[in-house]
Amino acid sequence: MINGGAGRKILVVLHQELSSPGRVGQVLERSGFVLDIRRPPLGDPLPETLDEHHGAVIFGGPMSANDRDEFVRREIEWLAVPLKENKPFLGICLGAQMLVKHLGGQVKSHDDGLVEIGWYPLRASEEGRRLMHWPEMVYQFHREGFSLPSGATLLATGEHYPNQAFRYGENAWGIQFHAELTRAMMHRWVVHGAHRFVLPGAQPGRDHLGGRLIWDRHLKQWLVEFLGIIFGAEPEAAPSAGAEAEAQKPIGHAKVGRRGIA
Repeated sequence: MINGGAGRKILVVLHQELSSPGRVGQVLERSGFVLDIRRPPLGDPLPETLDEHHGAVIFGGPMSANDRDEFVRREIEWLAVPLKENKPFLGICLGAQMLVKHLGGQVKSHDDGLVEIGWYPLRASEEGRRLMHWPEMVYQFHREGFSLPSGATLLATGEHYPNQAFRYGENAWGIQFHAELTRAMMHRWVVHGAHRFVLPGAQPGRDHLGGRLIWDRHLKQWLVEFLGIIFGAEPEAAPSAGAEAEAQKPIGHAKVGRRGIA
């Protein structure tokens, strides 16, 4: 493990005006990293090189990696930068799907129309188990999944969407599920995404919040260890209860789109 050190920047790509990097941002900042937040849908450019950055994270959003919006296309093409420069990269939900598209894979809905919105079981692959211990349940909010790109290593799988976490090369990682949510973030998602709870396979809002009481502690610990593997974030950098309480102050309304919420 290494410490971020003063001035070490992580590029953080968000997709809505009020989106937050949540726990991912908290852990990275407590490890000494500085967050360079960009929002391409609002016109923020992405850097031509990551020479001044330690790595990058692309988060989720209500859009699809299949959308034809210019910023979606540009983000997918931009992923050549961290891959070519071998910089640590993490894609979360939409970010993982963009990485899959860049690598020539597919992003699509479940053949039976099922979604994952709520808490669902996760099973580590043999390669995943060798890497670390994985949580048994994870929080999901998506209606599209992705194929495993050629040359990628599957790390974790699920029942309805079999590709839940993968590694490509030395430093590129993608996960379908959300470990970054603070309690306040989950409450906002449950309120503003409630109309999606009637979709096939989705869980009611009470199960989102009830499941958090049971499984969130393990998911949070996993996230800290996972970020340590990718970025060198220190394991003692887990967000404290006080830090999460501070992060729970309302920052506005989440927006829900066709594919998900962020």
